[in-house]
Amino acid sequence: MDSDLHQALDAVGPRLRVLRRQRETTLADLSAATGISVSTLSRLESGARRPTLEQLLPLARAHGVTLDDLVDAPPTGDPRIHLRPVTHHGMTMVPLTRRAGGIQAYKLVISAGSRKEPDPQTHEGYEWLYVLNGRLRLVLGEQDLVLSPGEAAEFDTRVPHWFGVAGAEPVEFLSLFGRQGERAHLRARPKPRNPPERPEEP
Repeated sequence: MDSDLHQALDAVGPRLRVLRRQRETTLADLSAATGISVSTLSRLESGARRPTLEQLLPLARAHGVTLDDLVDAPPTGDPRIHLRPVTHHGMTMVPLTRRAGGIQAYKLVISAGSRKEPDPQTHEGYEWLYVLNGRLRLVLGEQDLVLSPGEAAEFDTRVPHWFGVAGAEPVEFLSLFGRQGERAHLRARPKPRNPPERPEEP
């Protein structure tokens, strides 16, 4: 693990505790909002356990901060955008939105050969994803799916889920993550203004 990321993840615990106390929220309240157990939250805050990306998403939302603000990873990429990738267990997540509220957008890259064994996680929220390159393995509840470029999926994140690579190449995909009941709104293709006239009957 990169030393900068190691330090960033080590600093997440104390930051989580400060944020929770500033908002006068109990561990039980935070557990109800995120779907993460009280014991796990306590271990995360004490530094006894490093958070996973699946845990960081609902925690950032519950505290009303962006993911990169929570992790405080070193800035990389285009300095005009200040993208702050977070890499953990072979998966890199790049936040594409800066606001704490509303639907959050991310680009994720999973390296080939990583995350071989499914370890489904659950948390509060709703997710929509779209595969850009490579083949994505999505374990969702009892389903074991493989998505190819151009395919999309949406699901309730309270259902146990896990992402991995299906093949020898890395996979890149976009993810929209929102709170429970909040989904991406897709607009239907507009109808032509002047539809062709029906031929007259003889």
